Amino acid sequence: MTGSAILSEATRRLTEAGVPDAGRDARRLLAHVLKVPAGRLTLFLPEPVQPELQVLYKVLIDRRADRVPVSHLTGRRLFYGRDFLVTPEVLDPRPETEILIEAALSAPFKRVLDLGTGSGCILLTLLSEREQTTGVGTDLSEAALDVAFWNRNALKLEPRAALARGDWFGALGGAPERFDLIVSNPPYIALSEMSGLAPEVRDHEPRMALTDEADGLAAYRAIASGAAGHLRPGGRLLVEIGPAQGRAVADLFRAAGLQRVSVIPDLDGRDRVVAAALDPS
Repeated sequence: MTGSAILSEATRRLTEAGVPDAGRDARRLLAHVLKVPAGRLTLFLPEPVQPELQVLYKVLIDRRADRVPVSHLTGRRLFYGRDFLVTPEVLDPRPETEILIEAALSAPFKRVLDLGTGSGCILLTLLSEREQTTGVGTDLSEAALDVAFWNRNALKLEPRAALARGDWFGALGGAPERFDLIVSNPPYIALSEMSGLAPEVRDHEPRMALTDEADGLAAYRAIASGAAGHLRPGGRLLVEIGPAQGRAVADLFRAAGLQRVSVIPDLDGRDRVVAAALDPS
């Protein structure tokens, strides 16, 4: 069978399974199996596909039909122009998180703390974009830190990125260090919202990275309570939020004594990031 034929069959299979953007996912997985750039796949479609590759492709399509995320099938995810290792132990980096990256890069910083680093995509992207910077990524999950270690080493950022296990600021071991920038994409899904998530997220991503098993604000309370003690004067705090959490998180930050609190929307106009700063005086 040619690439075109098996791609058509795979697209039909995913469509019948109710997979969103079935054609896109079928193409991404075929490009992965053929080891060709996704943007050049069309050039290879008229060619016959080796039988063993057809079998591998069918296995991947069947797993995608079961709503396993594409990134878990390929082991990779593109984020801010870089390729990151992704496993079921970490959140799948999402395009909307790039809003936080853009906000962080809008002002200078030398030292950054990433709370709940997961794959490390936020911390490692910021360090890659600003060559004179260093930072620390923390996570409670040892399995997630293993992924972050791999991504850090693949990007050759070992000298500039430290990784520490622990709960929020507790991972720093009581160190008095203060940072120019603190960032986080914490678990913000309320327990009552979990059942409504897409199967790819609800059934295949780490639950502790999705929800606090309560109202979705527990992580922001912890971050707000410790931020002032870990920011340098004038330092900034940036957190990703759910689209209905802007006002609540902004109020938490103001109550913690932070200034210049603002809510930044994503490209669809939904609240996506809350920014705040410590009084420079």
